[in-house]
This record gives sequence, C-alpha cells and structure tokens, in this order.
Amino acid sequence: MIIEVKRLIARGEYDGGFSFDMPVPADKLVLPLAEAEGDIHVTGRYVIYDDDSVDVNLTIFYRLKGQCSYCLEPAETEVNFSYDAVFVPEKDDSDNYYYDGTRIDLKACVNDAFVFSQPEVLLCKACASSTENTQN
Repeated sequence: MIIEVKRLIARGEYDGGFSFDMPVPADKLVLPLAEAEGDIHVTGRYVIYDDDSVDVNLTIFYRLKGQCSYCLEPAETEVNFSYDAVFVPEKDDSDNYYYDGTRIDLKACVNDAFVFSQPEVLLCKACASSTENTQN
C-alpha cells in the first residue's frame, strides 16, 4: 500500500483512512511450527502534518495456525494488533520511518507490525484452558 503524500496535500486531504490485504511475509514468522493462514488484513488512518511528517495508525489481522507449543496438537489463534508509526522525510531521524517526501510504502511498517504481533507461544484449546486455570 502506497500513501501518495504530495498528491494528498495537493488535494487538501490531510487525514484519511486505508484498508488493504497483503501476503504474509513467510521469512518474518518467528514462532516454530506455525504459519499464517491467508493474507494480512490491514486497516488504518494517516495524518499529514505541516512539517510533512505523517502519523500512521494501523491495525493488522491474521490467523495463525500450527502445532501447540506445549503438546504439539493442532492449534490456531486470531491475531489483531495495533501499531503506530511516524514517517519523516529526514534520513537522520533514527526513531521514525523514513520516506522520500513524496510517497510512503507501508510494507516495512506492516512487516514490523507482523513481527511484533506474533505470540510467544501458540496453544491449543486444552493447553490454553489449563494455563488459565493455573494462573487463577
């Protein structure tokens, strides 16, 4: 997904929404014995500021399937994760994402959100309920 910043500024559209699907980056899966099913569904909003920085708030949704991290039985979960990012046209700003001042490609941001969103373990229903019972 591309945000055409200069075009939006020319139209006076300083904030708006977006929605798109993108393929799961298979090389970004961090949980062993798991895979994402289908595409990542992305929704979000952007705000363009006077200094040409762009605030992006996005939410990703996908289904993760694989083997339970405890008992190796089939397991799955739905992941819904929100992520905030700021894109700036200055390369020396290491705290934010860089863009060329014209257009923003959200791929790297969505890939980062995908990595951060993955659970540490994937549990089947039986292991998930026994874990909840021991925590109470």
